[in-house]
Parts: sequence; structure tokens; C-alpha cells
Amino acid sequence: MSAEVRRRKIVAHATAKDDAHEDEAVRRVGASLAGVVVCDARLLLIAVWLGAAVFFSFAVAPAAFGVLPTRELAGTLVTRTLSVVNVGGFFLSLLLLLSLPFEKGATTRRALFAEAGSLVLIAVATAVGQLVIAARLLALRARMGAPIDSVAQDEPLRVAFNSLHGYSVAALSIAMLAAIVALLLIARRARTVV
Repeated sequence: MSAEVRRRKIVAHATAKDDAHEDEAVRRVGASLAGVVVCDARLLLIAVWLGAAVFFSFAVAPAAFGVLPTRELAGTLVTRTLSVVNVGGFFLSLLLLLSLPFEKGATTRRALFAEAGSLVLIAVATAVGQLVIAARLLALRARMGAPIDSVAQDEPLRVAFNSLHGYSVAALSIAMLAAIVALLLIARRARTVV
């Protein structure tokens, strides 16, 4: 075999190796980009829901009771808005749970379990808040047959309503605290995805 043929084979082999390394580098960059997009999307979703829940709790509800002419009207507005927050939180947490296996980035098993646990807690708290507590509150309001402010504070239906209202606040508070934990864990992982 002549020196020229041998040189051409060596060059062809080296070129093929370089192409293989280049293809692998492109695959790694593509996978890394997909990981960044998934992580950023998850971070955005949990942040938007948490922002909506905080805005509802500290702006919408107090403002409704402060400016609307009747507490009955304010209660109706708050009930409707809270249902959007609860249903959104439930479906968002399920979506984030389903996307958890696609997450990339360095993290510990404990962090993954904490994130999954936080998302499950959001799902449970928002589902209970909407399907159990809010439904019972609406049923109690209907059974009262009059605006809630006209019902005596010691009336059993009013006492039950006030108690359920406290549970509703607690359920949303638990969901928001769990969302803060999930947000911090997702953000921590986002820093490690490259």
C-alpha cells in the first residue's frame, strides 16, 4: 500500500472520528437545551400559580370585601375567583408531577421526593379546597336562605360556615407553602441545568 493511500485512509478515519464527536456534541447540546426549556417552563408555571394565589389572598379577597356594596356580592366574587385558583393549582400540580421524570440537572433523591411531595400536597389541598370545602360552603349559603350577614353569629349554619371558611383559608395556605417549596427546588435545579 502506498504512502498516499495510507495517508488518505488516516485522514478519512480522523475525519469520521471528528464527525462522530461533533454529532455527539450536537446531541448533548440539544438534550441540554431541552432540559433547560423543561426546567424553565416548570419554574414559570409554579411561579405564575403561586403569584396568582398570593394576589388572590392578599389583594383580591380583601379588596372585594372592602369596596363591593354587600358582603354577599363580595363573597360570590371571592368564591368564583378562588375556584379558578384551586382548579388551576390542581391541574398545574398534576402537570408538574407528570413532567418531573423529564427534568434534567443535578439533584438528590431527597430533593426529588421533596418536590414530588410538595406537588402532591398542592394537588390535595386545592382539590379538597374546591371539591369538599367550597362545595360545602356553597351548600350552607344556600341552606341559610338569606344573605349571610343577616344570619345570627350563633346560628348553627353560620357557625359551620365560619368554621369551613377557616378550613378553606388553611387549605390554600398549605398549597401556597408547598408551592414555595416546589418553586425553590425547581429553581435550585434550574441553576444546575447547563
